[in-house]
This record gives sequence, C-alpha cells and structure tokens, in this order.
Amino acid sequence: MLFLWYPKCTTCQKAKKWLDDNNIIYEARDIKTDNPTAVELKEWHKISGMPLKRFFNTSGMLYKEYGLKDKLPDMKEEEQIDILASDGMLVKRPLIIDGDKVLIGFKEEDWIVLK
Repeated sequence: MLFLWYPKCTTCQKAKKWLDDNNIIYEARDIKTDNPTAVELKEWHKISGMPLKRFFNTSGMLYKEYGLKDKLPDMKEEEQIDILASDGMLVKRPLIIDGDKVLIGFKEEDWIVLK
C-alpha cells in the first residue's frame, strides 16, 4: 500500500495516525519531494474511476495561482495529468493506492475498506 502525504498537512497527519492506530502497513511517500509521475497518475485515475478533477488540490495556492478552476474544463486529460505531475502540491492529499483501490483525501468512513 502506498500512502502519499505532505507531512506538514494536518489532514495527512490525521490519516497517518489512523493508519498507524489500525496497524496498517504502508509505504509513505512525501508528495512534495517525490511527486507522482504522469504514468502513475494516469494509472491511478483509471483504477479509481473518479473524475480527474478529484485528483487536484483545489484549495491549494498553486491551483489558485495557476487559475486552474477556469482552465481545467478546456484542458485535455493529458494536459491535466502533465500539470498534476509537475508539482505534488497540485495533487489532492492524502492519497492511498492499494491494488485496485485509490482513496483521495481522508474520510475515516471511506478508509474502513483498508482494514
């Protein structure tokens, strides 16, 4: 299981604590220093079945700075993946990848499937 997080993010810290408290084994990866690649994002998007927009950190400074709210609707999927892969801070976190499961953000009720 891969756990992508930003250590300074309080939601990520809560998610990590939840994983640890539930004795769930995972590989942690700092999303800022080791951001997801375009290949990874494309695969995770496919597995998740979710809209690609869900992978964007819409409350982040970079998202706002780049004006992505207005630009995303006109961007091709490839372009969106490339921009996500350009900086881990654009990616919604935390992110869990476990086989055929991809969880974005931390909601304890959704993460129960990891137990």
